[in-house]
Amino acid sequence: MNSERGSVELSNVTKRYGDVVAVDSLNLEIKSGEFLSLLGPSGCGKTTTLRMLAGFEQPDEGFVRISGEYVQGVPPYKRDVNTVFQHYALFPHMSVAENVAYGLKQKGVAKSEIGTKVIEALDMVQMSKLAGRRPRQLSGGQQQRVAVARALINRPSILLLDEPLGALDRKLREEMQIELKLLQSRLGITFIFVTHDQEEAMSMSDRIAIMLDGHVEQLGDPETVYEHPTSAFVAGFVGRNNFWRGVATSNGAKASDGTVFVATRPEETVPAGQDALAAVRPETINLSATKPSSDANFVSARVAGVSHFGDVLQYVVTAGSRDLLVQVSRTDPSRFAVGESVWCTWAAEDVYLFSARQADLVLAGTPNA
Repeated sequence: MNSERGSVELSNVTKRYGDVVAVDSLNLEIKSGEFLSLLGPSGCGKTTTLRMLAGFEQPDEGFVRISGEYVQGVPPYKRDVNTVFQHYALFPHMSVAENVAYGLKQKGVAKSEIGTKVIEALDMVQMSKLAGRRPRQLSGGQQQRVAVARALINRPSILLLDEPLGALDRKLREEMQIELKLLQSRLGITFIFVTHDQEEAMSMSDRIAIMLDGHVEQLGDPETVYEHPTSAFVAGFVGRNNFWRGVATSNGAKASDGTVFVATRPEETVPAGQDALAAVRPETINLSATKPSSDANFVSARVAGVSHFGDVLQYVVTAGSRDLLVQVSRTDPSRFAVGESVWCTWAAEDVYLFSARQADLVLAGTPNA
Protein backbone atom coordinates (compact mmCIF):
# COMPACT_ATOMS: atom_id res chain seq x y z
CA MET A 1 0.00 0.00 0.00
CA ASN A 2 1.33 3.45 -0.92
CA SER A 3 1.98 5.30 2.38
CA GLU A 4 2.11 8.78 0.81
CA ARG A 5 0.23 11.49 2.64
CA GLY A 6 -3.43 11.35 1.65
CA SER A 7 -3.55 7.70 0.64
CA VAL A 8 -6.33 5.51 2.05
CA GLU A 9 -6.77 1.77 2.50
CA LEU A 10 -9.93 0.03 3.65
CA SER A 11 -9.42 -3.70 4.12
CA ASN A 12 -12.36 -6.06 4.73
CA VAL A 13 -14.22 -3.25 6.49
CA THR A 14 -17.65 -4.16 7.84
CA LYS A 15 -20.06 -1.90 9.73
CA ARG A 16 -23.33 -3.11 11.23
CA TYR A 17 -26.22 -1.31 12.86
CA GLY A 18 -28.04 -4.06 14.70
CA ASP A 19 -29.06 -6.63 12.09
CA VAL A 20 -28.40 -4.23 9.21
CA VAL A 21 -25.05 -4.57 7.43
CA ALA A 22 -24.33 -1.05 6.15
CA VAL A 23 -20.83 -1.84 4.82
CA ASP A 24 -19.98 -5.40 3.91
CA SER A 25 -16.32 -6.54 3.76
CA LEU A 26 -15.34 -3.44 1.80
CA ASN A 27 -11.92 -3.33 0.16
CA LEU A 28 -10.80 -0.05 -1.38
CA GLU A 29 -7.52 1.74 -2.00
CA ILE A 30 -7.44 5.46 -2.75
CA LYS A 31 -4.34 7.09 -4.18
CA SER A 32 -2.70 10.15 -2.74
CA GLY A 33 -3.92 13.29 -4.49
CA GLU A 34 -6.77 11.73 -6.46
CA PHE A 35 -10.40 12.78 -6.71
CA LEU A 36 -12.44 9.68 -5.96
CA SER A 37 -16.22 9.57 -5.81
CA LEU A 38 -18.29 7.07 -3.86
CA LEU A 39 -21.37 6.71 -6.03
CA GLY A 40 -24.51 4.72 -5.41
CA PRO A 41 -28.18 4.73 -4.45
CA SER A 42 -29.45 5.58 -0.98
CA GLY A 43 -28.54 2.91 1.54
CA CYS A 44 -25.56 1.52 -0.41
CA GLY A 45 -23.07 2.35 2.35
CA LYS A 46 -21.25 5.34 0.85
CA THR A 47 -21.94 7.82 3.68
CA THR A 48 -21.17 5.21 6.33
CA THR A 49 -17.84 4.60 4.60
CA LEU A 50 -17.11 8.33 4.64
CA ARG A 51 -18.01 8.57 8.33
CA MET A 52 -15.57 5.76 9.14
CA LEU A 53 -12.82 7.64 7.30
CA ALA A 54 -13.71 10.80 9.24
CA GLY A 55 -13.70 8.92 12.56
CA PHE A 56 -17.38 9.49 13.37
CA GLU A 57 -17.94 5.73 13.14
CA GLN A 58 -15.66 2.78 13.83
CA PRO A 59 -15.65 -0.45 11.77
CA ASP A 60 -16.87 -3.63 13.44
CA GLU A 61 -14.41 -5.67 11.36
CA GLY A 62 -11.41 -4.92 9.16
CA PHE A 63 -9.13 -1.91 9.32
CA VAL A 64 -8.66 1.57 7.89
CA ARG A 65 -5.31 3.19 7.13
CA ILE A 66 -4.81 6.85 6.26
CA SER A 67 -1.42 7.97 4.96
CA GLY A 68 -0.11 4.55 5.94
CA GLU A 69 -1.25 4.79 9.57
CA TYR A 70 -3.93 2.67 11.23
CA VAL A 71 -6.70 4.95 12.53
CA GLN A 72 -8.95 2.60 14.53
CA GLY A 73 -10.01 4.42 17.67
CA VAL A 74 -8.46 7.72 16.58
CA PRO A 75 -11.05 10.50 17.12
CA PRO A 76 -11.98 12.85 14.27
CA TYR A 77 -10.09 15.85 15.65
CA LYS A 78 -6.84 13.86 15.69
CA ARG A 79 -7.12 12.72 12.06
CA ASP A 80 -5.52 14.72 9.26
CA VAL A 81 -8.94 14.78 7.59
CA ASN A 82 -11.69 17.37 7.29
CA THR A 83 -15.32 17.03 6.15
CA VAL A 84 -17.71 19.23 4.19
CA PHE A 85 -21.34 18.27 4.71
CA GLN A 86 -24.43 18.83 2.56
CA HIS A 87 -25.70 21.26 5.19
CA TYR A 88 -22.66 23.40 5.67
CA ALA A 89 -23.07 23.90 9.45
CA LEU A 90 -21.78 27.47 9.39
CA PHE A 91 -22.18 29.41 12.62
CA PRO A 92 -24.93 32.00 11.90
CA HIS A 93 -23.67 34.52 14.48
CA MET A 94 -20.14 34.56 13.04
CA SER A 95 -18.81 36.33 9.97
CA VAL A 96 -17.33 34.44 7.03
CA ALA A 97 -13.81 35.11 8.32
CA GLU A 98 -14.73 34.02 11.86
CA ASN A 99 -16.27 30.80 10.57
CA VAL A 100 -13.14 29.97 8.62
CA ALA A 101 -10.89 30.85 11.57
CA TYR A 102 -12.87 28.85 14.14
CA GLY A 103 -10.88 25.62 13.91
CA LEU A 104 -7.56 27.45 14.22
CA LYS A 105 -8.75 29.32 17.30
CA GLN A 106 -9.80 26.05 18.92
CA LYS A 107 -6.27 24.75 18.38
CA GLY A 108 -4.72 27.82 19.96
CA VAL A 109 -2.99 29.10 16.82
CA ALA A 110 -1.51 32.60 17.15
CA LYS A 111 -3.76 35.46 16.01
CA SER A 112 -1.21 36.75 13.50
CA GLU A 113 -0.97 33.32 11.90
CA ILE A 114 -4.76 32.91 11.90
CA GLY A 115 -5.25 36.14 9.97
CA THR A 116 -2.79 35.10 7.27
CA LYS A 117 -4.27 31.65 6.90
CA VAL A 118 -7.84 32.95 6.73
CA ILE A 119 -6.93 35.32 3.91
CA GLU A 120 -5.20 32.49 2.02
CA ALA A 121 -8.17 30.15 2.50
CA LEU A 122 -10.73 32.72 1.38
CA ASP A 123 -8.59 33.63 -1.62
CA MET A 124 -8.61 29.97 -2.64
CA VAL A 125 -12.40 29.99 -2.92
CA GLN A 126 -12.74 33.58 -4.14
CA MET A 127 -14.57 34.79 -1.02
CA SER A 128 -12.15 37.39 0.37
CA LYS A 129 -14.43 40.32 -0.54
CA LEU A 130 -17.25 38.82 1.56
CA ALA A 131 -15.16 38.06 4.66
CA GLY A 132 -17.27 40.33 6.88
CA ARG A 133 -20.69 38.97 5.92
CA ARG A 134 -22.79 36.55 7.95
CA PRO A 135 -23.94 33.21 6.43
CA ARG A 136 -27.54 34.40 6.03
CA GLN A 137 -26.26 37.14 3.69
CA LEU A 138 -24.71 34.59 1.35
CA SER A 139 -26.11 32.49 -1.48
CA GLY A 140 -25.99 28.70 -1.30
CA GLY A 141 -22.93 28.58 -3.53
CA GLN A 142 -21.14 31.18 -1.42
CA GLN A 143 -21.90 29.25 1.77
CA GLN A 144 -20.50 26.15 0.13
CA ARG A 145 -17.27 28.00 -0.68
CA VAL A 146 -16.96 29.14 2.95
CA ALA A 147 -17.45 25.57 4.18
CA VAL A 148 -14.71 24.36 1.82
CA ALA A 149 -12.36 27.16 2.94
CA ARG A 150 -12.96 26.25 6.60
CA ALA A 151 -12.22 22.61 5.85
CA LEU A 152 -9.06 23.38 3.87
CA ILE A 153 -7.52 26.08 6.06
CA ASN A 154 -5.19 23.57 7.75
CA ARG A 155 -4.42 21.83 4.45
CA PRO A 156 -5.56 18.36 5.58
CA SER A 157 -4.25 15.35 3.71
CA ILE A 158 -7.82 14.37 2.79
CA LEU A 159 -11.02 16.33 2.25
CA LEU A 160 -14.23 14.35 2.65
CA LEU A 161 -17.30 15.79 0.91
CA ASP A 162 -20.71 14.34 1.80
CA GLU A 163 -23.08 15.42 -1.01
CA PRO A 164 -22.07 19.09 -0.55
CA LEU A 165 -23.79 20.23 -3.75
CA GLY A 166 -27.16 18.62 -3.10
CA ALA A 167 -28.87 21.81 -1.90
CA LEU A 168 -27.85 23.89 -4.93
CA ASP A 169 -29.85 24.48 -8.08
CA ARG A 170 -28.67 22.72 -11.22
CA LYS A 171 -26.80 25.59 -12.85
CA LEU A 172 -24.95 26.53 -9.67
CA ARG A 173 -24.24 22.87 -8.94
CA GLU A 174 -22.59 22.47 -12.35
CA GLU A 175 -20.50 25.61 -11.79
CA MET A 176 -19.38 24.35 -8.37
CA GLN A 177 -18.41 20.99 -9.83
CA ILE A 178 -15.93 22.73 -12.09
CA GLU A 179 -14.64 24.92 -9.26
CA LEU A 180 -14.14 22.00 -6.88
CA LYS A 181 -12.26 19.95 -9.46
CA LEU A 182 -9.99 22.88 -10.35
CA LEU A 183 -9.36 23.55 -6.65
CA GLN A 184 -8.49 19.91 -6.00
CA SER A 185 -6.13 19.80 -8.98
CA ARG A 186 -4.39 22.97 -7.82
CA LEU A 187 -3.96 21.88 -4.20
CA GLY A 188 -3.14 18.23 -4.86
CA ILE A 189 -5.16 17.13 -1.82
CA THR A 190 -7.05 13.84 -1.87
CA PHE A 191 -10.79 14.48 -2.31
CA ILE A 192 -13.29 11.74 -1.46
CA PHE A 193 -16.71 12.77 -2.67
CA VAL A 194 -20.00 11.07 -1.80
CA THR A 195 -22.89 11.44 -4.24
CA HIS A 196 -25.89 9.61 -5.67
CA ASP A 197 -25.72 11.77 -8.81
CA GLN A 198 -23.88 9.85 -11.53
CA GLU A 199 -23.43 12.93 -13.76
CA GLU A 200 -21.77 14.72 -10.84
CA ALA A 201 -19.38 11.82 -10.26
CA MET A 202 -18.61 11.45 -13.97
CA SER A 203 -17.75 15.13 -14.42
CA MET A 204 -15.40 15.48 -11.43
CA SER A 205 -13.71 12.20 -10.61
CA ASP A 206 -10.39 10.62 -11.46
CA ARG A 207 -11.98 7.33 -10.40
CA ILE A 208 -15.44 6.26 -9.27
CA ALA A 209 -16.28 3.53 -6.76
CA ILE A 210 -19.83 2.44 -7.54
CA MET A 211 -21.37 0.94 -4.42
CA LEU A 212 -24.23 -1.49 -3.90
CA ASP A 213 -25.35 -3.23 -0.71
CA GLY A 214 -22.27 -2.16 1.22
CA HIS A 215 -19.61 -3.24 -1.27
CA VAL A 216 -17.90 -1.78 -4.34
CA GLU A 217 -19.60 -3.14 -7.46
CA GLN A 218 -17.05 -1.53 -9.81
CA LEU A 219 -14.04 0.77 -9.46
CA GLY A 220 -12.61 2.63 -12.43
CA ASP A 221 -12.21 5.90 -14.27
CA PRO A 222 -15.38 7.53 -15.65
CA GLU A 223 -14.87 6.31 -19.21
CA THR A 224 -14.32 2.71 -18.12
CA VAL A 225 -17.36 2.47 -15.86
CA TYR A 226 -19.53 4.01 -18.59
CA GLU A 227 -18.20 2.10 -21.60
CA HIS A 228 -17.40 -1.18 -19.83
CA PRO A 229 -19.83 -1.75 -16.92
CA THR A 230 -19.07 -5.04 -15.20
CA SER A 231 -22.64 -5.69 -14.08
CA ALA A 232 -26.20 -4.89 -15.08
CA PHE A 233 -26.54 -2.66 -12.02
CA VAL A 234 -23.61 -0.47 -13.07
CA ALA A 235 -24.90 -0.34 -16.66
CA GLY A 236 -28.27 0.88 -15.42
CA PHE A 237 -27.01 3.25 -12.73
CA VAL A 238 -24.27 5.02 -14.70
CA GLY A 239 -26.02 6.66 -17.63
CA ARG A 240 -29.15 5.11 -19.09
CA ASN A 241 -29.79 1.78 -20.74
CA ASN A 242 -32.65 -0.03 -22.42
CA PHE A 243 -32.83 -3.55 -20.98
CA TRP A 244 -34.42 -6.70 -22.38
CA ARG A 245 -34.92 -9.87 -20.38
CA GLY A 246 -34.24 -13.03 -22.35
CA VAL A 247 -32.11 -16.13 -22.85
CA ALA A 248 -28.45 -16.20 -23.89
CA THR A 249 -27.56 -17.65 -27.31
CA SER A 250 -24.21 -18.67 -28.75
CA ASN A 251 -23.57 -15.13 -30.01
CA GLY A 252 -25.88 -12.90 -27.99
CA ALA A 253 -29.41 -13.26 -26.67
CA LYS A 254 -33.04 -13.65 -27.64
CA ALA A 255 -35.40 -11.46 -25.64
CA SER A 256 -38.76 -12.60 -24.30
CA ASP A 257 -40.47 -10.29 -26.83
CA GLY A 258 -38.66 -12.02 -29.71
CA THR A 259 -35.97 -9.36 -30.31
CA VAL A 260 -32.71 -10.99 -31.43
CA PHE A 261 -29.40 -9.60 -30.23
CA VAL A 262 -25.95 -10.28 -31.61
CA ALA A 263 -23.28 -9.09 -29.18
CA THR A 264 -19.60 -8.86 -30.01
CA ARG A 265 -18.46 -7.48 -26.64
CA PRO A 266 -20.48 -9.10 -23.83
CA GLU A 267 -19.52 -7.74 -20.42
CA GLU A 268 -20.36 -11.03 -18.71
CA THR A 269 -19.96 -14.52 -20.09
CA VAL A 270 -23.41 -16.09 -20.09
CA PRO A 271 -23.68 -19.71 -21.29
CA ALA A 272 -26.24 -20.32 -24.03
CA GLY A 273 -29.65 -21.25 -22.67
CA GLN A 274 -29.27 -19.36 -19.39
CA ASP A 275 -31.37 -16.36 -18.41
CA ALA A 276 -29.73 -13.14 -19.51
CA LEU A 277 -30.17 -9.40 -19.90
CA ALA A 278 -29.37 -7.52 -23.08
CA ALA A 279 -28.87 -3.77 -22.89
CA VAL A 280 -28.41 -0.95 -25.40
CA ARG A 281 -27.67 2.67 -24.50
CA PRO A 282 -30.09 5.31 -25.91
CA GLU A 283 -27.37 7.20 -27.79
CA THR A 284 -26.31 4.11 -29.76
CA ILE A 285 -29.77 3.45 -31.22
CA ASN A 286 -30.47 4.75 -34.73
CA LEU A 287 -33.95 5.63 -35.96
CA SER A 288 -35.01 4.99 -39.55
CA ALA A 289 -38.19 4.87 -41.59
CA THR A 290 -36.74 1.95 -43.58
CA LYS A 291 -36.79 -1.65 -42.36
CA PRO A 292 -33.23 -2.97 -41.88
CA SER A 293 -31.97 -5.89 -43.94
CA SER A 294 -30.28 -7.64 -41.02
CA ASP A 295 -31.75 -10.49 -38.98
CA ALA A 296 -30.82 -9.08 -35.57
CA ASN A 297 -30.35 -5.91 -33.52
CA PHE A 298 -33.51 -4.09 -34.52
CA VAL A 299 -37.08 -3.57 -33.39
CA SER A 300 -40.09 -1.84 -34.91
CA ALA A 301 -41.69 0.95 -32.87
CA ARG A 302 -43.87 4.03 -32.90
CA VAL A 303 -42.80 7.47 -31.65
CA ALA A 304 -44.59 8.28 -28.40
CA GLY A 305 -42.80 11.49 -27.42
CA VAL A 306 -39.96 13.88 -28.24
CA SER A 307 -38.02 15.98 -25.71
CA HIS A 308 -35.37 18.63 -26.26
CA PHE A 309 -32.20 18.62 -24.14
CA GLY A 310 -29.91 21.27 -25.57
CA ASP A 311 -27.92 19.61 -28.33
CA VAL A 312 -29.74 16.27 -27.88
CA LEU A 313 -33.19 15.11 -28.95
CA GLN A 314 -34.66 12.34 -26.82
CA TYR A 315 -37.33 10.12 -28.30
CA VAL A 316 -39.58 7.79 -26.36
CA VAL A 317 -40.66 5.04 -28.74
CA THR A 318 -43.14 2.27 -28.01
CA ALA A 319 -42.13 -1.19 -29.16
CA GLY A 320 -44.93 -3.64 -28.43
CA SER A 321 -45.78 -3.23 -24.76
CA ARG A 322 -42.60 -1.45 -23.74
CA ASP A 323 -41.03 1.99 -24.12
CA LEU A 324 -37.46 2.63 -25.27
CA LEU A 325 -35.33 5.75 -24.92
CA VAL A 326 -33.45 6.93 -27.99
CA GLN A 327 -31.10 9.93 -28.00
CA VAL A 328 -29.85 11.57 -31.20
CA SER A 329 -27.84 14.68 -31.95
CA ARG A 330 -29.79 17.80 -32.84
CA THR A 331 -27.60 18.00 -35.95
CA ASP A 332 -29.03 14.71 -37.22
CA PRO A 333 -31.10 15.66 -40.27
CA SER A 334 -33.72 12.97 -39.60
CA ARG A 335 -36.76 14.05 -37.62
CA PHE A 336 -39.70 11.93 -36.52
CA ALA A 337 -43.03 13.16 -35.19
CA VAL A 338 -45.21 11.63 -32.51
CA GLY A 339 -47.23 8.79 -34.01
CA GLU A 340 -44.77 7.94 -36.78
CA SER A 341 -43.63 4.35 -37.30
CA VAL A 342 -39.85 3.86 -37.02
CA TRP A 343 -37.25 1.12 -37.00
CA CYS A 344 -34.72 1.12 -34.16
CA THR A 345 -31.35 -0.40 -35.02
CA TRP A 346 -28.04 -0.76 -33.20
CA ALA A 347 -24.62 -2.30 -33.79
CA ALA A 348 -23.43 -5.60 -32.31
CA GLU A 349 -20.56 -3.82 -30.52
CA ASP A 350 -23.12 -1.63 -28.73
CA VAL A 351 -24.96 -4.55 -27.12
CA TYR A 352 -24.19 -5.28 -23.47
CA LEU A 353 -24.91 -8.82 -22.31
CA PHE A 354 -25.25 -9.68 -18.64
CA SER A 355 -26.34 -12.60 -16.53
CA ALA A 356 -29.81 -12.27 -15.02
CA ARG A 357 -28.56 -12.19 -11.40
CA GLN A 358 -29.50 -8.48 -11.05
CA ALA A 359 -32.56 -8.55 -13.29
CA ASP A 360 -35.10 -7.71 -10.60
CA LEU A 361 -32.92 -4.81 -9.46
CA VAL A 362 -32.44 -3.12 -12.84
CA LEU A 363 -35.83 -3.96 -14.36
CA ALA A 364 -37.97 -2.67 -11.50
CA GLY A 365 -40.74 -0.63 -13.05
CA THR A 366 -39.91 -1.72 -16.62
CA PRO A 367 -42.99 -3.37 -18.13
CA ASN A 368 -42.49 -6.61 -20.05
CA ALA A 369 -38.75 -6.17 -20.32
